[in-house]
Order: sequence, then structure tokens, then C-alpha cells
Amino acid sequence: MDSYFKKKNRKSDWFLLAFSILMLLASVGFFLCTKYPFLFESSAQIEKREGILPNEKIVIDFSNPVVAHYLNFGVRTYPESQIDYYFGKKNKELTIIPRSNWLIGNEYRIEISGKNIFLNPVRSNIYFKTIEYPKLTEFYPEYGAKDVVLDIEDPIKAIFDKPIGNFKIKFIIDPLKELNYELGENQISLMPKEDLERGKKYHVEAFMKYKDEDDDKYKKISETFFETKPFPPQDWDKDFNVRLEQAKKFTECKIREGKYIDINLASQILSIFENGELLDAFMISTGKRGMETKQGTFAVSNKTPRAWSKKYGLFMPYWMAMVKSGEFGIHELPEWPGGYKEGQNHLGTPVSHGCIRLGVGPAEKVYNWAEIGTPVVIHT
Repeated sequence: MDSYFKKKNRKSDWFLLAFSILMLLASVGFFLCTKYPFLFESSAQIEKREGILPNEKIVIDFSNPVVAHYLNFGVRTYPESQIDYYFGKKNKELTIIPRSNWLIGNEYRIEISGKNIFLNPVRSNIYFKTIEYPKLTEFYPEYGAKDVVLDIEDPIKAIFDKPIGNFKIKFIIDPLKELNYELGENQISLMPKEDLERGKKYHVEAFMKYKDEDDDKYKKISETFFETKPFPPQDWDKDFNVRLEQAKKFTECKIREGKYIDINLASQILSIFENGELLDAFMISTGKRGMETKQGTFAVSNKTPRAWSKKYGLFMPYWMAMVKSGEFGIHELPEWPGGYKEGQNHLGTPVSHGCIRLGVGPAEKVYNWAEIGTPVVIHT
């Protein structure tokens, strides 16, 4: 009987011992789960997922402390990169530093892995994307442009879709010319330090790199080529039709904003421009020798559809005065009160007493187009 009770008590002791061990393990597991949940389950987040700079640190926050030295802890990046890392904030923050720059425009995956004290795998994946190169949206002069005249209002210009402050951009022009740079938030303007040759083809290439990268990291982002405008001919063609075509090709805009009238005394051509664009050109007749038309910059002071010249006793249709006194202006071929009108054959030859004469049709067109205050530039 005693033997029976002894065996029964022994079994109870083993049961109590096993139960105690299980309770102890449960308590330890509960403690570890409570204090170090990373041993069983990963919970991590990254501060920034988009727009990571090439040399920027990656900071990962954990919801609870990480006991890395117990876990065969490891960090790996895809695409693979050489990195260093360290913990901070009582093992709740992991900082990853690239030994060389992250690649621009790449998406990365960081794999955090190890094993817990029960040899169960622990793994967490974090994703981020680096900044992209700004995209070139406009490159002036346009590819293959002809008759280009560069000036401070119309320089070589590259415009991007986003700010370019984190990047360096260089341009190479062939034939080689040194360039002045003007940097804006999302654009660069360039002007050659010396004037480009007229009537010559130029090729321009643009290169970009991240500002902290070595110079061998420049990558080509665009190119353009253009031909500069030839100089006007010294001798204008005697054929008026050919001369008009020459004027349309060679006349250079002098006022880029709004309307303006350009009068070339050498070619006897009047051209009208609006916002830098040549709209049309017409043959004229200006002041003859000894009564030359004044050169300079003027403006339409007043206008009337049929002015009377008391001095010369004739009508001047579609009159536009260049000065308030009405001393001279632009008008159609004059006519006498009896109806005789000066012939078109004088257009292209300076025969007037200082005014600028236009033919029938063009005079009305210019009159209707121009407004009071429209600038008039008269030159040779």
C-alpha cells in the first residue's frame, strides 16, 4: 500500500514539475513577447520613402527595442549596395549609411533578417526610392532651328520639370565657345562670352550629375543644333520681290514684347513685328538725299485715315505721325485733290520729303494693325 502511494506521489511530483516548467516557459515567453516582440514579429517603418538623396541616411524605426546581438542580425539591400549601419534610441532606431551613393532614380528594398532565441526566422522588408533626374522639357534653340540670333532676351535656354538645385549641369558648344551661365530654380540660361559667327552651324550638348558626385558621373541628357542668322546683304537685290524675301529672312527683331514697326532705310523695307515674330514686310519710299528720313526710335503719336498736307497741298491716306508735331510720319502714296496718285514705281527708292510712303493695300493694313503708342524703329 505504501508502495502504491509512493508511486502515485512520484507521478504527481513529475506532473507538478512539468507543469511548473511549462508555466515558467510561458512566463518567459510572455515576458519576451512583451519586452522584445521583435524576437517573434518584426514591426518597422521608414521615415521617408520617396525622394531619397544619393548620399542620404536611411532611418528605420522599430515599435520596440531590437536585441540585435542575440539574433544573428543582418541588413541587406536590393539592388545590393555596400552599407554601414548602427542602432540608436535604445535599439529602437536603425540608421543605414551607403558607403557610396544610392543610384539615382532607383527603387530599393532593405531586408532585415535574423533568428529569435527559438531559432525562428525574423524578417522585415522596407522600401524606398531615390530622387530622379530632372527632366528637360524645353531646350532652346529648338533642334535644327535656323536663322538664330542669340541675345540676352533669347539665350540658349534649358528648362526642367523640377528644381535643379541638387544637380550640376554643364553645356558644351561646338565650335567651342565660353559660356556665361544664369541659374534659375528650374532653368539655366546661357550666352556665349563672344558673339557666335553668323551663318554657322552650332551643336550644343547638355550633361547632368548629382552635385556631390565626381565629374566622371556626368551623363548626357540632351543635345540640339542650330544655325545662326547670316548678316544682311550689303547690296539689296534690285528685284523688289527678291528684296522683300531678303528682308523677311534677314531683318532682326529689336523689340521682343508687343507690336513694333521696323523701317530699314538701306533696303527701303518696312516690317511689322509682334512679340518677336515677323508678321509681314512691305516696300516703302523714304526721304531723298538732303531730306533724309530721321533715324531713331519713335512711336505712333496720332493717326487719321485721310490727312491733308497744307504745306504740299495733297492728301496722305492712312496717316500715322511719328512725332506730335506731325513733321513726318507713315502714310499711303500721296494724291492730289484732283485724284492723281503717285505711282507704285517709286516704292523701293527714297524720293519723299522725309515721310515713309507705303503702297496701296499695305498702308491700310499697317494703319489698321498699329495702335497709338506703337514703337517705330528707323535705321539703316
